[in-house]
Amino acid sequence: MLKCKDLVAKADALVDGAPMTMRERLAMRMHLLMCHHCRRYVRQLRALLRTLPRETDALDDARTQEVLDRLNIPQDR
Repeated sequence: MLKCKDLVAKADALVDGAPMTMRERLAMRMHLLMCHHCRRYVRQLRALLRTLPRETDALDDARTQEVLDRLNIPQDR
């Protein structure tokens, strides 16, 4: 049986869908069925990852310059 600290250490792999053995995946799911604290942690981790920008959401040069101009930051630093 996994302990909470073990699940937290591997939670990113679970959320990202990284390859893991069937035994690892089953142990994590069993722990999540019994531990509401870890369920909340995984749910919050998923929510956090949804809010992060993806590489495909990168700003184009014109939009980047517009933001820098509003902040009065020269682009060539």
